[in-house]
Amino acid sequence: MATGLSGVIGDAMAQTDASPGATGTGSKPASRATLDINRQYADYLSFADAQDFEDARRGLIATLPEPVVIKGQGDVPAWNLQQFAFVSGGPENNSPPTVNPSLWRNAKLNMNHGLYTVVDGIWQVRGYDLSVMSIIRGDKGYIVVDPFITTEVASTVWKELVIPHLGDKPITHIIYTHSHVDHYGGVRGLVSEQDLQSGKVKIVAPTGFTEAAVGENVIAGNAMGRRASYMYGSLLPRSPTGIVDGGLGKTTSVGTITLAFPSMFAEKTGQKMTLDGVDLVILMAPESEAPSEFMFYLPKLKAFCAAEDATHTLHNLYTLRGAKVRDGLLWSKYLQTALDMFGGDAQVLFASHYWPTWGNDRIVPFLRAQRDMFRYLHDQTLRMSNMGMTPLEIGEVIRLPDSLAKHWYCRSYYGTVYHDAVAQYNLRLGFFDGVPANLHRLPPTENGKRYVEFMGGAATVLRKAHASYDKGDYRWVAEVVNHVVFADPQNVAAKQLLADAYEQLGYQSESAPWRNFYLTGAMELRNGVRKLPAPAPQSPDTIRAMPLDMFLDFLGIRLNGERAAGKTVTLNLSLTDTKEVYLLGVENSALHYSKGQTSNSADASVTMTREDLNNIMLGSTNMQKLIMSGTAKVDGNSQKLGEFLTWLDNFDFWFNIVTP
Repeated sequence: MATGLSGVIGDAMAQTDASPGATGTGSKPASRATLDINRQYADYLSFADAQDFEDARRGLIATLPEPVVIKGQGDVPAWNLQQFAFVSGGPENNSPPTVNPSLWRNAKLNMNHGLYTVVDGIWQVRGYDLSVMSIIRGDKGYIVVDPFITTEVASTVWKELVIPHLGDKPITHIIYTHSHVDHYGGVRGLVSEQDLQSGKVKIVAPTGFTEAAVGENVIAGNAMGRRASYMYGSLLPRSPTGIVDGGLGKTTSVGTITLAFPSMFAEKTGQKMTLDGVDLVILMAPESEAPSEFMFYLPKLKAFCAAEDATHTLHNLYTLRGAKVRDGLLWSKYLQTALDMFGGDAQVLFASHYWPTWGNDRIVPFLRAQRDMFRYLHDQTLRMSNMGMTPLEIGEVIRLPDSLAKHWYCRSYYGTVYHDAVAQYNLRLGFFDGVPANLHRLPPTENGKRYVEFMGGAATVLRKAHASYDKGDYRWVAEVVNHVVFADPQNVAAKQLLADAYEQLGYQSESAPWRNFYLTGAMELRNGVRKLPAPAPQSPDTIRAMPLDMFLDFLGIRLNGERAAGKTVTLNLSLTDTKEVYLLGVENSALHYSKGQTSNSADASVTMTREDLNNIMLGSTNMQKLIMSGTAKVDGNSQKLGEFLTWLDNFDFWFNIVTP
């Protein structure tokens, strides 16, 4: 996410919001070294530039009443902007000592909220989720673009802001610009299943949307969700020593995530679509910010929707929660195409995050800078790699030129120059840096034990690390003390010092995800992992949309190779409602399957409905209950089926990150 955001982010955040003192971080003040680093940002950047503050407030029609809280499930609000009330001010640098002044500026801008006019015929609702919902006037009703993450937010905004101030007209189309959940999850808060089935409301999406939307968080969903709890600061207190912003918006809403299948698709660049009398010109952008994404132009309104490919930040070419690396070269080329197709005509640019940009004289330089930023990171990384530099060496020295870096919309609020450069190396050359010593490194625990022994033991390491900490050398402290923690996770002094180093690095971070990662790591080192109720990995709509192949692929990931070693099984699976038939097998500790095939010699045959399979995946029933009730039928050796199920692992969401 910007997420390909997982639903587990919201669930984890719900637990924090329910008891925000949830755990104190035991936070410490900013050190002198941190103050010096942050002062460099304040001196380098032009805080006198108030244009973003003017643009973020421009066109305000109305806001939700204070305090800004949207009701959610039970006692947990779907949205609570009030918890960030400590973030305030204008363009001046008034940042707390514990927050990077550039990030604090971004956090202040993301406190703006309400219904805004973009131009006559286009409106946006901003400040009630990580993403932005746009509304376009059609001949008969409204075209909605990207309906937030949750139904609670989408529904409340529609009833309390849109209808009272724009009028109660029907929604005719909903556009998903891309396949991340913050751009489709709230859809059923706006439209009914009856309206979708009847065709009264049509869903428009880029080709490949459903597979991308369902698939991104399934295969590695547990690990991605746990890491997302770090990236989005969902476990942190809302305070100047905790989360202050999400980098793309204030934070994520919490509640019901849904998915309605698209009925119309954007398929190729230059394609023209007419939705409720409104003409669109399509610009496809697959494998840029999302696997499935498109931008579009509205000729009559001279308005360009950049989706998430041109926003007021350097975006991720690699996201810390984990996802496929994104191609900066492709991304740059799409923005060049946007300039070629619409750059001479566009008078307003709006996107799926942040505020619009008005005036062709500002839009063209903005798109050029965004284009050049991604191209620079890709090309310079490959230039240096072709000179023999390793990814970490490249990441350490690469900097955006001043002509880009001094633009606020090129700052590292979400992505970072360092990680984006390393990502481009990985994209073209893979994770191996070519150094033989890195071909087969020891795992962290064994590495840590040997490092600590070589460095003279834990006490010696910590004594030297304290001296480095006092000098403000926090990156080095983090590296060496991390070895001590992984060698001996019971060493409290090591965990406390590592937490202190992480905390200062968090205070220095311009990137909200970096800050949140560092501060969450510090919190868990000090307080341990709080094993909250396990969040649901996928929403019901996502599970229902999951192709059976994807479900079986996930079974293969759950298969414990050691428990299955030397064992085999063959199963027939028949789903009576969808008429799907599969032959499933395990041998050599690996799962395989064939669609449309069965075997008379299978160990067992399972007959059930896809709906019951969905319910198993949702946790509302299990195979034993279905068999006992007669809903599912097993012919053949049922014990063999039971044995197969014992080979499958269940994943613990709250696995350790900062300790072994």
